[in-house]
Amino acid sequence: MRKYGKIGRWIPAAAIAAMVSAAALTGCGAAGTQTIQVQTENSQDQIVVTGKDEVSVTPDMAEMVFQVRTQAATAQECQQKNGEDLNAAIEVLKGLGVEESSMQTSAYGMNPIYDWNSSTQEITGYEMNTSLTVSDVPIDQAGEIISQAVAAGVNSLDSVNYFCSSYDASYQEALTKAVAMAQTKAQALAEAGGRTLGGVVNIEEYGYNPYQRYAEGAARNMAVEETAAASMDAVAAMGVMPGEVQVEAQVTVTFSLQ
Repeated sequence: MRKYGKIGRWIPAAAIAAMVSAAALTGCGAAGTQTIQVQTENSQDQIVVTGKDEVSVTPDMAEMVFQVRTQAATAQECQQKNGEDLNAAIEVLKGLGVEESSMQTSAYGMNPIYDWNSSTQEITGYEMNTSLTVSDVPIDQAGEIISQAVAAGVNSLDSVNYFCSSYDASYQEALTKAVAMAQTKAQALAEAGGRTLGGVVNIEEYGYNPYQRYAEGAARNMAVEETAAASMDAVAAMGVMPGEVQVEAQVTVTFSLQ
């Protein structure tokens, strides 16, 4: 009889066996939640096992969120100065090889500065903040970009996040290992019970989380005072250490028993 998957596509039994064999030796399909369900004539002679494995990867890219903060006596002067400092930082980053498509400005905000010590609480000036997000930065360039951006007028580093550009390939490797582990466990259980392990009846994948490809860095809300040479030196010498990201995959596999 023909065997069908949940999506209605005919899957020959030989193809299912080939998929398990390939998973035990090489790679597997694209990452994402997938279920392969094959109907069998006798669903009672089955064994269900889980497989779980992980692969350690080192992030190779970084994303940074800077703040450009300016103060001036009038709102117009404040906005003009903020724009000049922001453009100066952008030009420096472009000179370091950062593409325009990898830079995004956001979170524009201007607020009056009040003299809270006076009875009238008069406005003494204005402050403006603009966020500048720089993404797709190779890890080996992150430290230089941070220090050069600070020198160009950036005065706050909100966050540094790391991610791995090969996450999907690493997840597929972990998925392959998880399926192979499930098959090994099923074989041992079948032999212990005096049975012979048959083909795959069903494979279900769990726990795929694409957000795991990102790892939050240690630098958060680092204020940089232009008048403090020690702070400038600390940022310029900042070591970028992304550590490792654990890419984990888990599957549940149902085999037939003979």
